[in-house]
Amino acid sequence: MSLARYRRQGQPQQKIRPEHLDRAAMVYVRQSSRQQVLEHSESTRLQYALVERAVALGWARSQVVVIDDDLGVSAATADSRKGFARLVTEVTMGRVGVVLGIEMSRLARTGRDWHQLLELCSLSGVLLAGPDGVYDPGSYNDRLLLGLKGTISEALSGIRHNASYADFSVMPTRRREYSAASDDG
Repeated sequence: MSLARYRRQGQPQQKIRPEHLDRAAMVYVRQSSRQQVLEHSESTRLQYALVERAVALGWARSQVVVIDDDLGVSAATADSRKGFARLVTEVTMGRVGVVLGIEMSRLARTGRDWHQLLELCSLSGVLLAGPDGVYDPGSYNDRLLLGLKGTISEALSGIRHNASYADFSVMPTRRREYSAASDDG
């Protein structure tokens, strides 16, 4: 097998087959809180722009479905997200050819949810796509990369989550400064 064949296999057009295009393209839009929706309108705009990405990849506009039920809903548990549940149902029923999202690994907050979604997509022949590429969870290399992205995302999410509290090592408070000063003298 030549190197050119390897390159061709990695191109989005080679991963997207007629059976994918016969099914819907699902654009999943979410942000974790109402505050994020209000303060990060650019992120919301970029997520809705994935409709155009789906069209550019070959889906008819009439086949592109936007699921935005989870805007402003925390991803702490998959159970609280009706849009995510709808997405999983559509994938499982074989109605989806591709799921599009920004930072795909953030579709699910926990590694368990992410790997479950990857497995369902793999079994159903569903691709995952974002601004950075098109991935086939049924392909070993793509699944490995998606798994790593999910693991890194989960780790970073934990760091950001912990840093958002009054963690003295991250964000000293006045009380801590006063108690440190009184210990010295």
